[in-house]
Amino acid sequence: MKTDVRNKRILDSLKVARLYYESGMGQVEIAKKLNISRPTVSRLLQYALENGLVKIDIIDPFSSMTSLEQALVKKFNLKEAHVVPVESSNYDDIVEALGVYTADYLYDTIQDNDKIGVSWGRTMHQVADNLKLSPAQNVQVVELKGSVTYTPTPVYGEDVLKKFGDAFQTSPVVLPLPVVFENKVTHDIVLKDRHISKLIKLGEETNVVLFTVGTVRDEALLFKTGYFDKKEIAELQESAVGDICSRFFDVDGEIASSEINSRTIGIELDKLKDKDKSILVAGGMRKLQSIRGALKGNYANCLIIDVETAQALIEQD
Repeated sequence: MKTDVRNKRILDSLKVARLYYESGMGQVEIAKKLNISRPTVSRLLQYALENGLVKIDIIDPFSSMTSLEQALVKKFNLKEAHVVPVESSNYDDIVEALGVYTADYLYDTIQDNDKIGVSWGRTMHQVADNLKLSPAQNVQVVELKGSVTYTPTPVYGEDVLKKFGDAFQTSPVVLPLPVVFENKVTHDIVLKDRHISKLIKLGEETNVVLFTVGTVRDEALLFKTGYFDKKEIAELQESAVGDICSRFFDVDGEIASSEINSRTIGIELDKLKDKDKSILVAGGMRKLQSIRGALKGNYANCLIIDVETAQALIEQD
């Protein structure tokens, strides 16, 4: 029986390897052709390499996905790291590839009775766009931060929640608020409402959280939502390298502005640390310092990232 299983594994790996290396097909294309998930394609390709079915001359010690993933796990004390091959350095292409991979990863790993906390943004929108109907039962989806903004700038919060709800056959729990209030007094009053407190607690009780990092670049999505004035933006650009769930942190992962943080409603960053899966999905060199700060803060135990940015993370310091 064991021999039959091993032989099937070899045959499956050879089939995928021929399509990938000889026919030049991409992993997504192979997955569609063979009706399997992209992570499965990746694992079969890795099996082919590790068992001598395919031989590659490696010059760069980090060009091997497995070696790079292991280096990330060791350097940042992660449970998992997933390096996604992207043929382009274009940011849109990177976000699209990360979205496809992460959607497949969730399909393979989300289990019955899981409670998933999600945030919003372009990367999260790409993940949501690629989700498939999950076989997992009794899954709950919870919004980790509010998505009401003061400008027409799309943050994709409503669309992300709807598509997650459709994929996991559930009605998402919405946090119907701005994520940053103008002053702490309003923030504190809102938090005293028992319904709002219950929604925040539901986010804290999730066992899986999925989030990305924002930057403090002028064109950062969060800076276009009307939450901050020019002075506050300038201060954040001076002290912070990025945000998770609209909570800004510095190069060491520490809260960058206690005043702004005290006006922010949503999951606290420390609450991300005790999850079964705390999944950071982010890539592109523009987000290098944001990703690094988030990892130094130990807010993620699972990282999904593109090759170029992963290599840069390893080469730093």
